[in-house]
Amino acid sequence: MGGTPVRAAEAGGTAPPATAPATPPAAVTPTPPGDRAWPVRALIVRGWDPPATPYGPGHRGIDLAAPRGTDVRAAAPGRISYVGRIADRGVLTIDHTGTGDPPLRTTYEPVHALVDKGDEVAAGDVIGTVERPASAADAHCPRSCLHWGLRRGATYLDPLTLLPPQLLSRGPSRLLPVWGSGKGSESGTR
Repeated sequence: MGGTPVRAAEAGGTAPPATAPATPPAAVTPTPPGDRAWPVRALIVRGWDPPATPYGPGHRGIDLAAPRGTDVRAAAPGRISYVGRIADRGVLTIDHTGTGDPPLRTTYEPVHALVDKGDEVAAGDVIGTVERPASAADAHCPRSCLHWGLRRGATYLDPLTLLPPQLLSRGPSRLLPVWGSGKGSESGTR
C-alpha cells in the first residue's frame, strides 16, 4: 500500500442513472459539488434497501458494477480510518470530517487499498482498486461490483444522499450518427 493517494483527473462528472434517494437529503450535510465524486463510474446493480430492524435483512449500501482492477475513488474528502480485511474481503473506510457529530463514514468493498490508515484524501482521489472475491461463495454480487456504504454512527444511510443532484443526473448529451448520404431528402437523423 502506498502512502499517497492518486489525485483524480476529474473529481466531478456525471453518473449512471440512479433512483431517488430513500433517505432524506437532510441526513447528510450539504457541501459544494466539487467535494463529491462517484466511487466508480458504473451502473447501479443493487440499490439501497434499509432493514426494518437493526439486525434484519436488507442492503445497507449500493452495489456498482465494476470489474476487477477498476480504480475506486473517495466519494468525499476525509481521513482513512480503516484498511483491512473483513470476512476475507478488502475493506476501506473514510471518516468525513466536518460532516457532523458523529461524522459521516463511507465504506468500500472489496477493495485492494492504495492508501494507508490516517491518510487524508480529497473527493475523487484514487484510494484503491476493485479486487476479486476470494471465492464465488464470497462474492457480494453475481458479477464483479463495488459495495459502497454510508453511516453516521451506527445508523446506515443511503450513499446516494452524499452526492449532489448534478452527479445523480443521467449524464451528458451525446451526438448520434447521421443516417443517409447527406444529400437531398435522405439527410437528417432517424
